[in-house]
Amino acid sequence: MWIKTFLIPKRIQELKKEFKEKGAQEFIKSLGWKVVLAIIIFYLIRDSFLYLLLPYLIAKGLFF
Repeated sequence: MWIKTFLIPKRIQELKKEFKEKGAQEFIKSLGWKVVLAIIIFYLIRDSFLYLLLPYLIAKGLFF
C-alpha cells in the first residue's frame, strides 16, 4: 500500500481526501473551474492518443 502513496503526489492525495470529505458538488465549488479544466484536458489527451495517435502508429507499422 505504501507504493501507491509513494507514487501519487502529495497534492493529489490532499485533493482526493478533500473530495471524499466534501463530496463532488462542494469539491467543485471550492476549486471552481480548475477541476473542470483538468478533467477536460485529461480526457482530451487520453482520447487523442487512443483514437488518433495509436491507430496512426499502428497503420505506420511502429506498433505490432
